[in-house]
Amino acid sequence: MVAVHSTARGPGLGGCRMWTYDDSRSAVRDVLRLSRAMTFKAAVAGLPLGGGKGVIMLRPDEAVLTPERRQAVLEDFGETVDALGGSYLTAEDVGTSERDMEVIARRTKHVTGLATGSGDPSPWTALGCEVGLRVTCERVFGTDDLNGRSVAVIGLGSVGGRLAEMLAEGGARLVVADVDQSKRELADRLGAEWTDPLSAMTAEVDVVAPCALGGVLNDETVPALRCRAIAGAANNQLADDAHDAELASRGILWAPDFVCNAGGIINICVELEPDGYAPERADARVRAVGDTLRQIFDTAAQSRATPLQAAYEIGRERLDVAAV
Repeated sequence: MVAVHSTARGPGLGGCRMWTYDDSRSAVRDVLRLSRAMTFKAAVAGLPLGGGKGVIMLRPDEAVLTPERRQAVLEDFGETVDALGGSYLTAEDVGTSERDMEVIARRTKHVTGLATGSGDPSPWTALGCEVGLRVTCERVFGTDDLNGRSVAVIGLGSVGGRLAEMLAEGGARLVVADVDQSKRELADRLGAEWTDPLSAMTAEVDVVAPCALGGVLNDETVPALRCRAIAGAANNQLADDAHDAELASRGILWAPDFVCNAGGIINICVELEPDGYAPERADARVRAVGDTLRQIFDTAAQSRATPLQAAYEIGRERLDVAAV
């Protein structure tokens, strides 16, 4: 399934997520909410793109596809993308890879992040998130220096794993978790404390960095948090937008996820420019995530709003201008 939330600023760009859902209603809710997040991600980042998302729903009894079945499913998805005539541009996401995008590209030209273009967006997402986490620390602790700062990273996939490496290089003390026990090897290599996802979420650390699936900030976890700040790469971290106000009331600074994790889409947008892709341009623009986040924090402080409210306001203003 594909959801296109907005094309006011340009075609809806968003990754193709391949995941197991209990029923189709859960998948539809996910693709709709994710597509909306992509609209605001692109708008707040100032990109000439709209918001869209793709989901390939796996059945619980078929969570692992055979190579032949996977190829057929991806080609079917490619035909779905092509039927939208360019109003949706796909890319890799949770459960899919650059190789999967090559398969989808057999059926449609509306694919981004291929090796011939900007490539795997994950390292750029991690870079933008690291910049965002540093700016969040700057706001809370008065410095962006990570040396000795304690950070819990939940999810050590292609983005979270790279983020953990960057944080370790910066001198941070890490608590890490993943449902995949093989990721413990990375934890050992980084000298990080290994635990389970819930324990990592509620660990007594300076910063929590959710980097797996969404909905982790909810009625159960928010009251149990023992951190000062949250800045991570996972989409839709808030189970409900109301949790943003609850975090603020507890004195926990939350960096809006669609700002922190915009590095991947910023990198892809460079690929779509008339001059073609250039990694040095992508690097400068991804690092500008920090400036965007500072603007959001400043706006929130001046208007006595939450960071989420401030980010939404910036996004809505840009969408309204584009719609005129």
